[in-house]
Amino acid sequence: MSARRPSFDKRERDRAKKAKAAAKREKRFDKGAEDSPEGIEVPAGGSAGGPSDQQSVLDQLELLHKRYEDEQLGFDEFEEQRSALLAQLSVD
Repeated sequence: MSARRPSFDKRERDRAKKAKAAAKREKRFDKGAEDSPEGIEVPAGGSAGGPSDQQSVLDQLELLHKRYEDEQLGFDEFEEQRSALLAQLSVD
């Protein structure tokens, strides 16, 4: 019977580890939902803005990357919003 004991303990540790990871992921998701808007709004004006508009787009890109890293966005949604934001940036 002692041969079963280590596998039972390991299974319990794995379950506890998964539960802790799930709780941490849920906490991160809830915190991100409170701090950031549901979606990033893309203005319809295009890329004819000044430096402050460029900085705003860069800030939105940073927020978008953070939401993707925190697994709040799927890859397809991330790529769609990222390409829309990158289209607004002007390269001099």
